[in-house]
Amino acid sequence: MAFPNRRSLDHIPVELQDQRLPGAISGQSPDYEETLEASQSPSVTQNERRAILIVVASFALTFTGCGLNFAFGVYQELYESMGGPFENVSPAAIDLIGTLAVSIMTIGAPVASSWTKAYSPRSVVLIGGLLLGLGNILASFGNQLWHFILTQGLLVGMGTSLSYIPAVTVSPGWFDKRRGLAMGVVSSGTGVGGVCWAPALRALNAKIGFCNTLRLTGVVGFVMIGVAGLVLKWDPDSERRNEIEYPRNSGGFRKVRIPLVDWRIARSRTFVAQAVGATLQSAAYYTPVYFFSAYSRTLGYTAAAGANFIAASNASSAGGKVALGWFADRFGRLNTLLACTLISAAITLGLWLPSTLTGVTESHGKGLFVAFAITYGIFAGSYISLFPTALVEIFGVQNFASVNGFLYMVRGFGTLAGTPAAGALIKSRSHMSISTLQAASAYERTAILIGALLAAATLAVLWVRMEAAGTKLKA
Repeated sequence: MAFPNRRSLDHIPVELQDQRLPGAISGQSPDYEETLEASQSPSVTQNERRAILIVVASFALTFTGCGLNFAFGVYQELYESMGGPFENVSPAAIDLIGTLAVSIMTIGAPVASSWTKAYSPRSVVLIGGLLLGLGNILASFGNQLWHFILTQGLLVGMGTSLSYIPAVTVSPGWFDKRRGLAMGVVSSGTGVGGVCWAPALRALNAKIGFCNTLRLTGVVGFVMIGVAGLVLKWDPDSERRNEIEYPRNSGGFRKVRIPLVDWRIARSRTFVAQAVGATLQSAAYYTPVYFFSAYSRTLGYTAAAGANFIAASNASSAGGKVALGWFADRFGRLNTLLACTLISAAITLGLWLPSTLTGVTESHGKGLFVAFAITYGIFAGSYISLFPTALVEIFGVQNFASVNGFLYMVRGFGTLAGTPAAGALIKSRSHMSISTLQAASAYERTAILIGALLAAATLAVLWVRMEAAGTKLKA
């Protein structure tokens, strides 16, 4: 792999280039797949097996934590239609529950990644599973909106952060040549989780009530995350670097330091462009996911069909992450990231927005929305899996943990600002009582905002690509 080339390193100071691992400049980190081809020693085979187990465990972690977050649309639609704690509460206020969870998931990235380096990934993940389970169980006893914000939002977000960030931070170090594919598999857990959790949660809510569903989810989530966390482990080279960075004292305690991005990297144009693109994309990304079910009801679909839309979008996202991860390994990870962001903007403005317009017939509006739900899952979802692989490509394995943690935190703040703002643009639920087309038009301004944010994110990713690789075809 030739990327990053010398031109792509011009924005990074010579001192930092020299600090990279051997092979990082050519886009290579310790590659157990290639080593296996050169040697069939037992230790190499063991490393390959461990790499596969890491991918499986990381998939399970994203399946559980992120999958539940991506299925929040089921609760969004349910909470909007029920009284009690949600009487006279706007969709934007309810959306704050899910938005807070997914925002904390990434805002906590610097802390989660530093703890994962200072202590074992499995310890951090076990704490995350405990918090996620506790958040869901406590939410089942809530009787005011703020109870759900603190439990199903804040606590679940903290738990997801401490399970998701270790998964996406540890996994890339085990791969190089197939890193895009590996991270596609890991990130596809989010989509597969959404496929399974959305209809399951909707069925359980109808059968045993949402309070018991939350309690059951808390227990199952804790068990699944705990078991997967027992497998998670750093690759040998990263483990050695962590031992140097976080030496144990005589009591076995390690002083935790939040990994700061080197200022010489942080002030580079490439880093700034990547931060801008990450913020804009995250500000837009989660709004359609959370409102799939509620919006489908405005088109005349049932609650069950709404849950199925969430599942279908997540299924397409899972398949897209794996397929586009494979594609990225062969045709360039930044190229694929740019294409995914561009197509996401195009389908939002070309499919979702037209379905909200009052001049569109009901059947045509439904057809546009179905196409949007599937294609948005494929291309917008794939940004999530390609994002960390692009960071390794540009900044090297050596700087990945600090850069990844900071940019995930930036993404979290983007989500926290963008998703509630988009939700606030949805007109009053009183529109639900009138015709289908008028009800769907309540989302018109939201669709315009999401499309504009994704278009701006596309320009930022194009900026990243030009700074990192110039006119080089494969990047």
